[in-house]
This record gives sequence, structure tokens and C-alpha cells, in this order.
Amino acid sequence: MERVDYVICGDYVLTMNDKMDVIREGAVAVRGTKIVDVDTEAALLNKYAPGTLLKDKDRAVLPGLINTHTHAAMAYFRGLGDDLPLKDWLEDHIWPAEGKWLSPEFVSDAVELACLEMLKGGVTTYSDMYFFGDSAARATKKIGMRAFLGAGVVDFPTASGKNADDYLKNAERFINDWQGDGLITPCIAAHSAYACSPETLKKIIATTDSLHTQRHIHLSETEWEVGEMLSKYGKRPAVYLSGVGFLNENALAAHCVWLDDEEIEILAMRKTGVAHCIESNLKLASGIAPVPAMLRAGVRVSFGTDGAASNNDLNILSEMSTAAKVHKAISKDPTVLDSKTALLMATRWGADVLGLGDRVGSIENGKAADIITINLKKPHMMPLYDIYSHIVYAAMASDVENVIVNGKQVLNNRNLITADENEILEKAAEWGKKISGINP
Repeated sequence: MERVDYVICGDYVLTMNDKMDVIREGAVAVRGTKIVDVDTEAALLNKYAPGTLLKDKDRAVLPGLINTHTHAAMAYFRGLGDDLPLKDWLEDHIWPAEGKWLSPEFVSDAVELACLEMLKGGVTTYSDMYFFGDSAARATKKIGMRAFLGAGVVDFPTASGKNADDYLKNAERFINDWQGDGLITPCIAAHSAYACSPETLKKIIATTDSLHTQRHIHLSETEWEVGEMLSKYGKRPAVYLSGVGFLNENALAAHCVWLDDEEIEILAMRKTGVAHCIESNLKLASGIAPVPAMLRAGVRVSFGTDGAASNNDLNILSEMSTAAKVHKAISKDPTVLDSKTALLMATRWGADVLGLGDRVGSIENGKAADIITINLKKPHMMPLYDIYSHIVYAAMASDVENVIVNGKQVLNNRNLITADENEILEKAAEWGKKISGINP
């Protein structure tokens, strides 16, 4: 018998491959960082001798979920200035807090908390837009997650830079230092078309093209943003960004709430991926992105949580459920955004929009072993008729039991293996006291 590191068994193995194969009484064999076989449990246990066998009744095995837009370190601002319009929330609460507290130590500690939360919800890859990327990268690797880290660029000073050229210099150094890492993919994240001048955007385009990496941006998140761009440039945001050359297959646009038909066609033509952040958009009353229209046009749409400061969690299972239901309601069509499509958006399509489709997002031979198991033996999960429906409409983050990232188990029966969970939580509590002004 061949030796492998893991065999992961489940009543259902949802491969999320092109054929959407579901293997009943299935299993996945892992050696090193890769998936080496996917078949029935009986076939694999007759062929392989695993170092670790993950086998329980009433379990589903899935590819790890992918969060394509967040600001992980903002987990420390969770609940700060809630129930306010986006502009007031940012200008009166978030930006002052960042100005006072943002530092490499803050980012490192907060990213550990965010990674812990995401792993416990089955997220194995996240795409981030923030500052102090080295701190975020080291914390993410310590926890054992996969991340697409965007070095933030704006035209105004913050704790991590003085101006656009300063941010871009740091971003280029960050990319060169981390490119080729097994878990961290560095890129550049322009905040938005209104926070970055045309000259800044063109510099970002030139840098990402020369370094062969992606670029991210907030796009049409609010109605105010559309008005601002029309006032400044006489063009709607996606039309403007297309005109300066920002949108292509290596660009990821977050939110995309206030798109018109022309802009949807532009995203489809430019092959630009979209991160749909419905819960953040609902909470901030920004609006609801036209996802069914984007899907019909051929735009590849994925799920993001946005930061925990505006969500207030990092739960992709919840994003799937909310999005599928809300789009049914507003379209008055219960067939819109069905459960299979929603799970594709959270897995394979999420990998595709990040340019990682050849590595993660599905359970297939040769792909990286990013795998989760979900406990189906829960009151809210029984009886079971349709596994896709159950995962999208009934599963909770607390149902995730085991998580493997890049062939290494990081969550075992909901216990973090790679770091001290209590220490992460205690640091979060201490930071919370400092930020709220409570003396220890």
C-alpha cells in the first residue's frame, strides 16, 4: 500500500470540479501539499496507508472556502461606530481609530484573530486590502492560512505611508520579498478610483504588470462614489477605470453595487472578477449588487465579507446564505442564485478571480490540499435531501470541524493546532480595552 499523509473521509465529497461530482461515501488522499487521489472511501483505504485518517459518520468534505475581499486587521474594530452611514462611519470613527492605533504590532495581532475566525468558519484562503503587509503575511503564515495580500495605496498620508509614491515603493518591496511563497501571494490594492488619482492608478498598473501580480480595488460601493466620479471625470467608475487601463483579468473589483448595464458589460469584456460583499453592503445601506445580471453577462462573481468592522464577522457560509436569499427576494425569482452556484462562488470561482484556479478551489488530483470537513449530524442539518442546499442554507460556521491548508492540518475538531487560541483571544481583549479607552 502507498503511504500518504492523510485520508479524509466523508458521507459526501463535494469536489466542485467542472462536472460538479459528488462522491457518496467518498475520500480524499493527501501527500505533502497536494491531493493525490479522490475516490470512494473503500477504494482509497484499499490503496493507501494514511499517516492520519480523518473519518467520522455524517460528515461532508469540501474544498476550503475563499473570502475574496476583506480587511483582516479591522477585526479589532468590530462593532466600532455601528449603525451609521458609510461616510460618517469612516470619517468619524474608523479613520481616526486607524490614525491612532495602526501599527505593525496591531496588524499582526488583529490578523491572527481574523485568521482564527475564518479558519473556524471553513475559510482557507482570504484576499486582503490593508497596510503593513509584512506583519499580515507573517501572522497568516504562523496560523497556516493561504492569503492574497494587497498592499494598500491611497493618495493621502496614513500611519504606513506619506503619499502614493511612498505606498508604491513599499508595495514593490513587499511583492519582491513575498513573491513565490507557498501560502502568501502579494499584490497591490488601490483603495478606489476616488482615493487614487489617475497618475497613481497608472503607476499601479505599470507596477503590477511588470511584477506579474494582481491589483484590487473598491468599485462602485456607494451611490456617492458614482456621483463623485461623474463630477470629477464625467464618467461612471467602471467606465473610468476601464479607460485608464485598470480593469483586466488580473484585476479584482470589490462590491460593484452601483453598476449600470454598460459597466457590467465592461467587467465581462475585461474579464475582471468581482467580490460580492452583501452583508457589509446591507449593514451600511450601500445597496445590493446586481449579481444575477453580472452572472448572466458572464462576469465571474465570488464572495467577500469585507472587514469585520462593517459586517461584523468573517463568515463566508453566512454570505452565501444571505446572498442566495436576498437575490431571490429582490428578483422575485426563487431560481436565482441557486445553492450550487452559491457554493461555486465560494470555492472554485473565488479561486479563479484570484488567479489561483489552477491551485485551489476544488478537490482534484494535483491541486493543493485545502480541504474542510463539516459535521452533518446537527439538529439544523437533519434530515438531509440535498447536500448543496444544506451547505448553503443550513450550515453554520460552528459545523466546521477539521481544516487542512496546503496539506497541513490547522484545525482539529475545531481546535487550532498552529497557535495558542487563548493567547489570541486574550490579546484581542486587551487591544479592545486600549481602543475603547478602558484602563487595564
